[in-house]
Amino acid sequence: MQITTTSTHQERGAPAGPGTAGPGAVLPGAARADVAARSADTLVLDLVLPVYNEEADLERAVRTTRAFLDTSFPYRARLTIADNASTDGTLALARRLAAEIPGVRVEHLDAKGRGRALHTVWLGSEAQVLAYMDVDLSTDLAALLPLVAPLVSGHSHLAIGSRLSRTSRVVRGPRREMISRTYNLLLRGALAARFSDAQCGFKAIRADAARELLPLVEDTGWFFDTELLVLAERAGLRIHEVPVDWVDDPDSRVDIVSTATADLRGIVRLLGELAGGRLPLAQVREHLPLIGDRRRAPEGSGLRHQLVRFAVVGGLSTIAYAGLYLMLSGPMGPQGANLAALLLTAVANTAANRRLTFGIRGPDAALRHQGQGLVVFAIGWGLTSGALALLAAAAPTAGRALQLTVLVLANLVATVVRFVLLRGWVFHDRDSHRPPAATPPRPARPATEGAVR
Repeated sequence: MQITTTSTHQERGAPAGPGTAGPGAVLPGAARADVAARSADTLVLDLVLPVYNEEADLERAVRTTRAFLDTSFPYRARLTIADNASTDGTLALARRLAAEIPGVRVEHLDAKGRGRALHTVWLGSEAQVLAYMDVDLSTDLAALLPLVAPLVSGHSHLAIGSRLSRTSRVVRGPRREMISRTYNLLLRGALAARFSDAQCGFKAIRADAARELLPLVEDTGWFFDTELLVLAERAGLRIHEVPVDWVDDPDSRVDIVSTATADLRGIVRLLGELAGGRLPLAQVREHLPLIGDRRRAPEGSGLRHQLVRFAVVGGLSTIAYAGLYLMLSGPMGPQGANLAALLLTAVANTAANRRLTFGIRGPDAALRHQGQGLVVFAIGWGLTSGALALLAAAAPTAGRALQLTVLVLANLVATVVRFVLLRGWVFHDRDSHRPPAATPPRPARPATEGAVR
């Protein structure tokens, strides 16, 4: 697939004054100046207009959006026209606008598909936040800053405009309203989606999240948005929703029947991929930390979750211990069998609790944790061996069944002690052992057409 790029002028930075050309309110002067100082040298936002045969609407959309970015948006931003195989005069018009208006560039793809265009432009961008909006400007531009701000601040990984929020103001016909709500209900039922509006053409994603997720997204058309959001949600990423004011474009050329058919095929395919576990979603969230992650316990690490997992590990360890004790008590005697069975299960128990109960992965501090685990084991061994000694003194002729009963009861006490010590001592610093965020290599920029000035 051939891609050509036309880029002109250096993108403008934050606004120098309080102008308000275009919809939306401007930040207060002091806040705007502070943001401008921090973002003057950084391309914060790359806002993409994916277009196919949009010659009639393109110029108005570009001039209106660029004016808004220059006067009412506090971060340095670029506007990218992503032309995917237009057959009318859209590409020529886009190149003329890019040559004339600072902060506008063009990328041309010789194959159709909104998803393909976004995938290509987003992966090739150096901006911190990547976004797109429909060229018909159905969404009020005043929602752009609320869309982008949670991603810039590190609060969320993705942000979407929602036409289904209670505070959204939407103007569209009953047929489009019914189709949209039905589709989102279908996503909730089939894919357990929790986001409210998959198809609103107003979305943003952090660049690091895009580099993790986009290689996993297969669809190149209209289902691209849904697939991206479902994968993000399944990976445990945070999706911020912004209520939007939205006016339906009566000249929309979306083929509802073919789009709905493609969406249904996409849902079936995605269900199969998720059920088969073929997508490496477990690693995605670990690579994408958010502000406050080190202060916040990892998902599923609360006391209730830890107790459940510890109980499961403990139950399996007790079964293994009982089997080993019965097998070894003949040749080694009660005390020897107790020591050997406890030692063998203690090593496995510490490793399992490290990974499953307290969520620590990787080799860092593993030996220290095992050493501390052996200290905890020694305390448990003291409790169980003491219980055996007391049994021997009280009932010298006790059989194996009674010995095992006493040991299981003693092990229950030792288990409580073990959990307290593991949680409060051995794995107390578990947050410091979480894997660092990985920054995947940035894809090479596509070949360019024309100089960037």
